[in-house]
Amino acid sequence: MIKIALDGPSGSGKSTVAKAISGRLGIVYVDTGALYRSVGYYVRTKGKDPKNASEVEALLSEIELDVRYENGVQCVYLNGENLGDKIRQPEISMYASAVSAIPAVRAFLLETQKSIARKNNVVMDGRDIGTVILPDADVKIFMTASNEARAMRRYKELTEKGVEVKYEDVLREMIERDENDRSRAVAPAIPAEDAIIFDNSDYDLEGSIEKVIEIIKEKVGDFS
Repeated sequence: MIKIALDGPSGSGKSTVAKAISGRLGIVYVDTGALYRSVGYYVRTKGKDPKNASEVEALLSEIELDVRYENGVQCVYLNGENLGDKIRQPEISMYASAVSAIPAVRAFLLETQKSIARKNNVVMDGRDIGTVILPDADVKIFMTASNEARAMRRYKELTEKGVEVKYEDVLREMIERDENDRSRAVAPAIPAEDAIIFDNSDYDLEGSIEKVIEIIKEKVGDFS
């Protein structure tokens, strides 16, 4: 099985690129961020503090997550409900970042992610795939870009979906989340020692996709 780990901060384009290369290379895409967003979403619906480990841990027994592939797209079901774009709101991003720092949450989701990778050729994106989830990945890439470039991408993504946000708010929340993710005690969002760093600030989407595919083929050959 081929395992590809694609890490990086919010707005680096890793999810969009991962989806694209999964289709072109014929492998399964696993959006790990959607799992954490789903937990964060549930914590929010219960009115709990996402930074309070004991409150969040108490809710985990109530959460049932199911990853399904429908028409080639990963869908995460929370207690039987497909949340869709509900988990893509900026506020849910902050909840996801907070709950992902809680060891019990990471343990809760770890086996789900590893199980998928054992059964399929996968490209998995997140923040600690190469360091924690798939430390034995065949290819590890850490995608990044300038704060401004990433915030503008996220701003455009949200407004195109009809979400009313301000660029300044997106930038501020992104910088705050980056700091939270980098500095957390458990599985900080940092590159694996053997990861290839790819700064795509000056790349368009197609250029980023082609560059990542080039890196993959240099590491494992053309297996598509």
